Amino acid sequence: MLQQFFLVCSGVDRDLIRDCSRGEQTKYAGIGATVFFTALMAFIASGYALYTVFDNVYTAIGFGLIWGLLIFNLDRFIVSTLRKKDSKYQEILQATPRIILAVIIAVVISKPLELKIFEKEIDQVLLKQKNDLTLSNKNQIAEQFTPEITQIQQEITDLKAAITSKEQEVNNLYETYIAEAEGRKGTELVGKGPVYKEKREKHDATLQELQILRETNAAKIATKEAAITDLITKQKTAEAETQPIIDRFDGLMARVNALGELPWLPSFFIFLLFLAVETAPIFAKLFTSKGEYDLKLQDVEDAVKTWVEQKVHQRKTLLSTDISLNNKVYSDIAEEEEVYQYKRKKARELLQLQADAFLNLQKKQF
Repeated sequence: MLQQFFLVCSGVDRDLIRDCSRGEQTKYAGIGATVFFTALMAFIASGYALYTVFDNVYTAIGFGLIWGLLIFNLDRFIVSTLRKKDSKYQEILQATPRIILAVIIAVVISKPLELKIFEKEIDQVLLKQKNDLTLSNKNQIAEQFTPEITQIQQEITDLKAAITSKEQEVNNLYETYIAEAEGRKGTELVGKGPVYKEKREKHDATLQELQILRETNAAKIATKEAAITDLITKQKTAEAETQPIIDRFDGLMARVNALGELPWLPSFFIFLLFLAVETAPIFAKLFTSKGEYDLKLQDVEDAVKTWVEQKVHQRKTLLSTDISLNNKVYSDIAEEEEVYQYKRKKARELLQLQADAFLNLQKKQF
């Protein structure tokens, strides 16, 4: 039962192979098994590849099954259409397009399985890429907010500097009128004279200005600090909104690119393995001599070709004979007097009818 299934997979004529030897049946059953398992690996590979794209098991299985059947049909077609020739050069020339197609199929099948085999290494590469993307994303977002935040911070610094400058001015005026009272500076007279009162009044006025400046600048600083807090919040929100996009950076294309950053030799050997599996049925037919099945198949095809050529030749001969007979028959009829008189009579009647019709048409116009 299993052998019959693999024979179906190989694309052989079951009526012909049934009459062949056991060895011949086993050979083509092996070719059919290779075709089947290649399609099975194609199903698994494409299913995994599509799972990384759609992240849905049922969708991946459905499309994977379709792809596996497509590969099965292609391989079966390739193997079944190869014919043994009398010359190896002709066989290789005939198989070249099929070998190229097999190489393409091997690449398509092997790449998703490489992604699965090297999944851990690919995840490490993707993690590094995600970290780089996260840092780059934060820097790009920061470039949108940092200039404005820096400007506001500078304005806050200027406001605080204005208060500090005013405080220094008040302290200097305080030191001035105290020194005047103690007689250390100014008039150098001990006591609270007119000069002392003048300097004290100037200090008090400046102190009042300082209080007003503190209140005004404190309100401005609070507003600007709130603006900075709002900008920082917006920056964090932008980072949080874009981070999921980076976290999802693990699709099929990203994994293929990450695989390209790994050492190429292991991937190359896996590709060679699938290439060997994919081309095995083709080379098996190329490098084996004509077997019993090939001879019987060639005999059947030659018989059909001969029969078709005979039918075409018979139709051509029949047509040529029929044309020759018709020419001779009509030539003999053309020489008979009776046919001539009959044709002449009918021609005269036709001319009369045409003349009457023309006369009636002319009468209607008057």
